[in-house]
Amino acid sequence: MFALAARRLGYRVHTLAPEHDTPTGQIADVELFAPYDDLDKVRQFARGVDVVTFEFENVPAATAAAAAEHALVRPSGRALEIAQHRIREKAFLVRHGLPVAPFAEVRTAHDLETAVSQVGRPSVLKTAALGYDGKGQARLDGGVDPHDAWRTLGEREAILERFVDLEREISVIGARGVDGGWSYFGPIDNAHRNHILDVSTAPSDVRPPVAAQAIDATKAVMDALEYIGILCIEFFVTRDGQLLINELAPRPHNSGHLTFDACRTSQFEQQLRAICGLPLGSPDLLQPAAMANLLGELWSAGTPHWAAALSVPNVKLHLYGKSQARLGRKMGHLTALASSTAEARRMVLTARDALTSGHR
Repeated sequence: MFALAARRLGYRVHTLAPEHDTPTGQIADVELFAPYDDLDKVRQFARGVDVVTFEFENVPAATAAAAAEHALVRPSGRALEIAQHRIREKAFLVRHGLPVAPFAEVRTAHDLETAVSQVGRPSVLKTAALGYDGKGQARLDGGVDPHDAWRTLGEREAILERFVDLEREISVIGARGVDGGWSYFGPIDNAHRNHILDVSTAPSDVRPPVAAQAIDATKAVMDALEYIGILCIEFFVTRDGQLLINELAPRPHNSGHLTFDACRTSQFEQQLRAICGLPLGSPDLLQPAAMANLLGELWSAGTPHWAAALSVPNVKLHLYGKSQARLGRKMGHLTALASSTAEARRMVLTARDALTSGHR
Protein backbone atom coordinates (compact mmCIF):
# COMPACT_ATOMS: atom_id res chain seq x y z
CA MET A 1 0.00 0.00 0.00
CA PHE A 2 2.92 2.33 0.64
CA ALA A 3 4.43 1.43 -2.73
CA LEU A 4 1.10 2.05 -4.46
CA ALA A 5 0.98 5.53 -2.90
CA ALA A 6 4.56 6.18 -4.03
CA ARG A 7 3.91 5.05 -7.61
CA ARG A 8 0.80 7.23 -7.81
CA LEU A 9 2.95 10.28 -7.00
CA GLY A 10 5.54 9.29 -9.57
CA TYR A 11 8.26 7.86 -7.35
CA ARG A 12 10.26 4.78 -8.24
CA VAL A 13 10.38 2.11 -5.55
CA HIS A 14 13.19 -0.29 -4.56
CA THR A 15 12.63 -2.90 -1.88
CA LEU A 16 14.90 -5.19 0.12
CA ALA A 17 13.57 -8.20 2.02
CA PRO A 18 14.72 -11.67 3.10
CA GLU A 19 12.03 -13.28 0.88
CA HIS A 20 11.29 -13.35 -2.84
CA ASP A 21 8.04 -12.12 -4.42
CA THR A 22 7.04 -9.88 -1.53
CA PRO A 23 3.89 -7.73 -1.75
CA THR A 24 6.03 -4.62 -2.30
CA GLY A 25 8.35 -6.49 -4.66
CA GLN A 26 5.44 -7.36 -6.93
CA ILE A 27 5.02 -3.68 -7.87
CA ALA A 28 8.50 -2.28 -7.17
CA ASP A 29 10.99 -1.24 -9.83
CA VAL A 30 13.76 -3.22 -8.10
CA GLU A 31 13.38 -6.11 -5.63
CA LEU A 32 16.57 -7.08 -3.81
CA PHE A 33 16.65 -10.37 -1.92
CA ALA A 34 18.91 -10.34 1.16
CA PRO A 35 18.77 -10.91 4.93
CA TYR A 36 18.55 -7.68 6.89
CA ASP A 37 21.90 -8.42 8.52
CA ASP A 38 23.71 -8.62 5.15
CA LEU A 39 25.06 -5.12 5.53
CA ASP A 40 26.94 -5.13 2.21
CA LYS A 41 23.64 -5.80 0.40
CA VAL A 42 21.95 -3.13 2.51
CA ARG A 43 24.60 -0.61 1.48
CA GLN A 44 24.18 -1.64 -2.17
CA PHE A 45 20.44 -1.12 -1.81
CA ALA A 46 20.85 2.29 -0.16
CA ARG A 47 23.21 3.51 -2.88
CA GLY A 48 20.39 3.09 -5.40
CA VAL A 49 17.82 5.28 -3.62
CA ASP A 50 17.44 8.71 -2.05
CA VAL A 51 15.33 7.84 1.01
CA VAL A 52 15.03 4.58 2.97
CA THR A 53 12.10 3.64 5.21
CA PHE A 54 10.92 0.38 6.77
CA GLU A 55 7.61 -1.41 7.13
CA PHE A 56 8.09 -3.04 10.52
CA GLU A 57 10.21 -2.39 13.59
CA ASN A 58 12.16 -5.64 13.75
CA VAL A 59 14.69 -4.48 11.19
CA PRO A 60 18.03 -4.42 13.09
CA ALA A 61 19.29 -1.00 14.10
CA ALA A 62 22.62 -1.90 12.46
CA THR A 63 20.76 -2.25 9.15
CA ALA A 64 19.37 1.26 9.47
CA ALA A 65 22.84 2.57 10.32
CA ALA A 66 24.38 0.91 7.26
CA ALA A 67 21.67 2.35 5.00
CA ALA A 68 22.22 5.80 6.51
CA GLU A 69 25.79 5.78 5.15
CA HIS A 70 24.37 6.26 1.64
CA ALA A 71 20.79 7.60 1.92
CA LEU A 72 18.44 9.42 4.24
CA VAL A 73 16.77 7.00 6.68
CA ARG A 74 13.33 8.17 7.83
CA PRO A 75 12.18 7.58 10.54
CA SER A 76 15.64 7.61 12.08
CA GLY A 77 17.59 4.63 13.29
CA ARG A 78 17.26 6.04 16.82
CA ALA A 79 13.46 5.83 16.66
CA LEU A 80 13.71 2.29 15.32
CA GLU A 81 16.14 1.24 18.07
CA ILE A 82 13.85 2.55 20.81
CA ALA A 83 10.61 1.12 19.41
CA GLN A 84 11.96 -2.37 18.74
CA HIS A 85 13.03 -3.01 22.33
CA ARG A 86 10.51 -2.83 25.18
CA ILE A 87 12.99 -1.90 27.89
CA ARG A 88 14.41 0.99 25.86
CA GLU A 89 10.89 1.99 24.84
CA LYS A 90 9.56 2.05 28.42
CA ALA A 91 12.63 3.90 29.68
CA PHE A 92 12.18 6.54 26.96
CA LEU A 93 8.50 7.03 27.83
CA VAL A 94 9.16 7.26 31.57
CA ARG A 95 12.01 9.72 31.00
CA HIS A 96 9.60 12.01 29.11
CA GLY A 97 6.86 11.77 31.73
CA LEU A 98 4.47 9.74 29.57
CA PRO A 99 2.02 7.26 31.12
CA VAL A 100 2.78 3.51 31.11
CA ALA A 101 1.59 0.54 33.14
CA PRO A 102 3.80 -0.39 36.14
CA PHE A 103 6.67 -2.59 34.92
CA ALA A 104 10.05 -4.02 35.87
CA GLU A 105 13.03 -5.17 33.82
CA VAL A 106 13.96 -8.87 33.77
CA ARG A 107 17.41 -10.05 32.74
CA THR A 108 18.16 -12.69 35.37
CA ALA A 109 16.24 -15.15 37.55
CA HIS A 110 16.80 -12.83 40.51
CA ASP A 111 15.40 -9.91 38.47
CA LEU A 112 12.30 -12.01 37.79
CA GLU A 113 11.66 -12.66 41.48
CA THR A 114 12.14 -8.98 42.29
CA ALA A 115 9.86 -7.96 39.41
CA VAL A 116 7.04 -10.21 40.62
CA SER A 117 7.24 -8.73 44.12
CA GLN A 118 7.25 -5.17 42.72
CA VAL A 119 4.66 -5.48 39.94
CA GLY A 120 2.42 -8.13 41.47
CA ARG A 121 -0.15 -10.37 39.78
CA PRO A 122 -1.88 -10.68 37.45
CA SER A 123 0.89 -9.46 35.18
CA VAL A 124 2.31 -10.18 31.74
CA LEU A 125 5.90 -11.25 31.01
CA LYS A 126 6.98 -9.91 27.60
CA THR A 127 10.22 -10.46 25.73
CA ALA A 128 12.13 -7.21 25.26
CA ALA A 129 12.55 -7.81 21.53
CA LEU A 130 10.83 -9.53 18.61
CA GLY A 131 7.36 -9.68 20.12
CA TYR A 132 4.19 -8.78 18.19
CA ASP A 133 0.59 -10.04 17.83
CA GLY A 134 0.83 -11.66 21.25
CA LYS A 135 4.04 -13.55 20.47
CA GLY A 136 6.73 -13.56 23.15
CA GLN A 137 4.26 -13.12 26.03
CA ALA A 138 3.20 -15.16 29.05
CA ARG A 139 0.59 -14.18 31.62
CA LEU A 140 1.37 -14.63 35.31
CA ASP A 141 -1.75 -15.41 37.30
CA GLY A 142 -1.80 -16.63 40.88
CA GLY A 143 -0.87 -20.28 40.24
CA VAL A 144 1.76 -19.78 37.53
CA ASP A 145 5.43 -20.36 38.34
CA PRO A 146 7.24 -17.26 36.98
CA HIS A 147 10.36 -19.29 36.18
CA ASP A 148 8.32 -21.75 34.12
CA ALA A 149 6.77 -18.84 32.23
CA TRP A 150 10.20 -17.29 31.60
CA ARG A 151 11.50 -20.63 30.30
CA THR A 152 8.69 -20.73 27.73
CA LEU A 153 10.07 -17.42 26.44
CA GLY A 154 13.59 -18.83 26.20
CA GLU A 155 14.75 -16.98 29.36
CA ARG A 156 15.35 -13.95 27.18
CA GLU A 157 15.60 -10.35 28.33
CA ALA A 158 12.06 -9.24 29.19
CA ILE A 159 9.79 -6.88 31.07
CA LEU A 160 7.10 -7.79 33.57
CA GLU A 161 4.11 -5.48 33.16
CA ARG A 162 1.06 -5.23 35.41
CA PHE A 163 -2.08 -6.62 33.77
CA VAL A 164 -4.43 -3.75 32.88
CA ASP A 165 -8.20 -3.87 33.38
CA LEU A 166 -9.19 -2.50 29.98
CA GLU A 167 -12.19 -0.57 28.86
CA ARG A 168 -10.75 -0.42 25.33
CA GLU A 169 -7.65 -0.09 23.20
CA ILE A 170 -7.16 2.87 20.88
CA SER A 171 -4.47 4.05 18.52
CA VAL A 172 -3.38 7.47 17.33
CA ILE A 173 -1.31 7.71 14.16
CA GLY A 174 0.77 10.85 13.92
CA ALA A 175 2.69 12.28 10.99
CA ARG A 176 5.62 14.68 11.30
CA GLY A 177 7.37 16.31 8.36
CA VAL A 178 10.91 17.48 7.72
CA ASP A 179 9.90 21.01 8.77
CA GLY A 180 8.35 19.80 12.05
CA GLY A 181 4.82 20.15 10.69
CA TRP A 182 2.45 17.72 12.39
CA SER A 183 -0.94 16.09 11.84
CA TYR A 184 -2.71 12.98 13.09
CA PHE A 185 -5.29 10.28 12.38
CA GLY A 186 -7.45 9.01 15.16
CA PRO A 187 -8.14 8.07 17.80
CA ILE A 188 -9.16 4.72 16.31
CA ASP A 189 -10.89 1.98 18.33
CA ASN A 190 -9.24 -1.46 18.11
CA ALA A 191 -10.66 -4.86 19.00
CA HIS A 192 -8.37 -7.91 19.16
CA ARG A 193 -8.92 -11.64 18.85
CA ASN A 194 -6.22 -14.05 20.06
CA HIS A 195 -3.87 -11.07 20.52
CA ILE A 196 -4.17 -10.10 16.82
CA LEU A 197 -5.97 -6.96 15.67
CA ASP A 198 -9.41 -8.04 14.44
CA VAL A 199 -11.50 -4.92 13.77
CA SER A 200 -10.71 -1.18 13.85
CA THR A 201 -13.31 1.58 13.74
CA ALA A 202 -13.04 5.34 13.30
CA PRO A 203 -13.86 7.76 14.68
CA SER A 204 -13.49 6.42 18.21
CA ASP A 205 -16.14 7.43 20.73
CA VAL A 206 -13.57 7.56 23.54
CA ARG A 207 -14.23 10.45 25.94
CA PRO A 208 -12.88 13.77 24.57
CA PRO A 209 -10.41 14.41 27.45
CA VAL A 210 -8.87 10.95 26.92
CA ALA A 211 -8.71 11.52 23.15
CA ALA A 212 -6.98 14.87 23.68
CA GLN A 213 -4.46 13.29 26.08
CA ALA A 214 -3.66 10.55 23.53
CA ILE A 215 -3.13 13.09 20.77
CA ASP A 216 -0.89 15.24 22.99
CA ALA A 217 1.15 12.17 24.02
CA THR A 218 1.65 11.21 20.37
CA LYS A 219 2.93 14.67 19.50
CA ALA A 220 5.20 14.70 22.55
CA VAL A 221 6.83 11.41 21.51
CA MET A 222 7.36 12.57 17.93
CA ASP A 223 8.83 15.90 18.98
CA ALA A 224 11.16 14.23 21.50
CA LEU A 225 12.46 11.92 18.75
CA GLU A 226 12.61 14.72 16.14
CA TYR A 227 10.65 12.16 14.17
CA ILE A 228 10.10 12.23 10.39
CA GLY A 229 7.38 9.94 9.06
CA ILE A 230 4.40 8.07 10.46
CA LEU A 231 4.26 6.83 14.05
CA CYS A 232 1.43 4.83 15.58
CA ILE A 233 1.00 4.72 19.35
CA GLU A 234 -1.22 2.00 20.81
CA PHE A 235 -2.93 3.04 24.05
CA PHE A 236 -4.77 1.19 26.79
CA VAL A 237 -7.78 2.96 28.30
CA THR A 238 -8.54 1.50 31.73
CA ARG A 239 -12.00 1.13 33.22
CA ASP A 240 -11.29 4.01 35.58
CA GLY A 241 -10.47 6.29 32.62
CA GLN A 242 -6.66 6.21 32.82
CA LEU A 243 -4.70 6.37 29.57
CA LEU A 244 -1.52 4.24 29.27
CA ILE A 245 0.87 3.83 26.35
CA ASN A 246 1.14 0.19 25.30
CA GLU A 247 3.72 0.43 22.51
CA LEU A 248 5.17 2.50 19.69
CA ALA A 249 5.08 1.40 16.04
CA PRO A 250 7.41 3.53 13.88
CA ARG A 251 5.57 2.88 10.60
CA PRO A 252 2.12 2.79 9.00
CA HIS A 253 0.02 0.57 11.24
CA ASN A 254 -2.61 -2.12 10.72
CA SER A 255 -5.19 -0.06 12.63
CA GLY A 256 -4.71 2.75 10.10
CA HIS A 257 -5.36 0.63 7.02
CA LEU A 258 -8.91 2.01 6.93
CA THR A 259 -7.41 5.43 6.06
CA PHE A 260 -6.67 4.07 2.57
CA ASP A 261 -10.39 4.36 1.75
CA ALA A 262 -11.79 6.59 4.50
CA CYS A 263 -9.46 9.60 4.64
CA ARG A 264 -8.59 12.43 2.29
CA THR A 265 -4.93 11.39 2.63
CA SER A 266 -4.10 7.80 3.64
CA GLN A 267 -1.44 6.96 6.21
CA PHE A 268 0.66 5.55 3.35
CA GLU A 269 0.60 8.72 1.28
CA GLN A 270 1.22 10.71 4.46
CA GLN A 271 4.30 8.58 5.19
CA LEU A 272 5.55 9.23 1.68
CA ARG A 273 4.93 12.96 1.93
CA ALA A 274 6.70 13.18 5.28
CA ILE A 275 9.86 11.25 4.40
CA CYS A 276 10.22 12.91 0.98
CA GLY A 277 9.95 16.45 2.36
CA LEU A 278 6.54 17.23 0.87
CA PRO A 279 3.77 19.13 2.70
CA LEU A 280 1.56 16.81 4.75
CA GLY A 281 -1.87 16.07 3.34
CA SER A 282 -5.23 16.46 5.06
CA PRO A 283 -5.98 13.50 7.35
CA ASP A 284 -9.72 14.32 7.41
CA LEU A 285 -12.00 11.30 7.83
CA LEU A 286 -14.53 11.43 4.97
CA GLN A 287 -16.98 8.95 6.53
CA PRO A 288 -17.13 6.68 9.57
CA ALA A 289 -15.27 3.48 8.73
CA ALA A 290 -14.45 -0.02 9.91
CA MET A 291 -11.62 -2.37 8.93
CA ALA A 292 -11.63 -6.14 9.43
CA ASN A 293 -8.46 -8.20 9.05
CA LEU A 294 -8.43 -11.27 6.82
CA LEU A 295 -6.23 -13.95 8.38
CA GLY A 296 -4.91 -17.12 6.80
CA GLU A 297 -7.49 -19.38 8.46
CA LEU A 298 -10.15 -17.99 6.10
CA TRP A 299 -8.45 -20.08 3.37
CA SER A 300 -8.59 -23.33 5.36
CA ALA A 301 -11.63 -24.65 3.48
CA GLY A 302 -10.66 -23.27 0.09
CA THR A 303 -10.65 -19.93 -1.70
CA PRO A 304 -12.81 -17.38 0.15
CA HIS A 305 -16.02 -16.33 -1.58
CA TRP A 306 -14.90 -12.88 -2.75
CA ALA A 307 -18.05 -12.09 -4.72
CA ALA A 308 -20.23 -12.68 -1.66
CA ALA A 309 -18.21 -10.23 0.41
CA LEU A 310 -18.21 -7.60 -2.32
CA SER A 311 -21.97 -7.84 -2.68
CA VAL A 312 -22.20 -5.90 0.62
CA PRO A 313 -22.57 -2.20 -0.31
CA ASN A 314 -19.71 0.21 0.44
CA VAL A 315 -17.21 -2.56 1.21
CA LYS A 316 -13.69 -2.51 -0.26
CA LEU A 317 -11.38 -5.53 -0.51
CA HIS A 318 -7.58 -5.28 -0.16
CA LEU A 319 -5.45 -8.40 -0.71
CA TYR A 320 -1.73 -8.10 -0.10
CA GLY A 321 -0.38 -10.60 -2.62
CA LYS A 322 1.08 -13.00 -0.06
CA SER A 323 1.59 -16.36 -1.74
CA GLN A 324 0.85 -18.67 1.19
CA ALA A 325 -2.01 -18.48 3.70
CA ARG A 326 -1.03 -19.50 7.25
CA LEU A 327 -2.94 -19.43 10.51
CA GLY A 328 -2.73 -15.94 12.00
CA ARG A 329 -1.08 -14.45 8.91
CA LYS A 330 -2.57 -11.15 7.75
CA MET A 331 -3.49 -11.77 4.12
CA GLY A 332 -5.61 -8.68 3.51
CA HIS A 333 -8.44 -6.63 4.91
CA LEU A 334 -11.93 -5.35 4.22
CA THR A 335 -13.00 -1.75 4.75
CA ALA A 336 -16.58 -0.50 5.03
CA LEU A 337 -17.79 3.12 4.97
CA ALA A 338 -21.16 4.11 6.42
CA SER A 339 -23.11 6.86 8.16
CA SER A 340 -21.98 5.61 11.60
CA THR A 341 -19.19 3.48 13.04
CA ALA A 342 -21.76 0.95 14.27
CA GLU A 343 -23.15 0.53 10.76
CA ALA A 344 -19.67 0.35 9.23
CA ARG A 345 -18.69 -2.35 11.72
CA ARG A 346 -21.86 -4.32 11.01
CA MET A 347 -21.23 -4.14 7.26
CA VAL A 348 -17.57 -5.15 7.39
CA LEU A 349 -18.31 -8.14 9.65
CA THR A 350 -21.22 -9.20 7.38
CA ALA A 351 -18.87 -9.07 4.41
CA ARG A 352 -16.18 -11.08 6.20
CA ASP A 353 -18.71 -13.71 7.32
CA ALA A 354 -19.81 -14.01 3.69
CA LEU A 355 -16.31 -15.06 2.66
CA THR A 356 -16.89 -18.52 4.11
CA SER A 357 -20.54 -18.84 3.12
CA GLY A 358 -19.44 -20.66 0.00
CA HIS A 359 -16.19 -21.52 -1.78
CA ARG A 360 -15.23 -21.73 -5.39
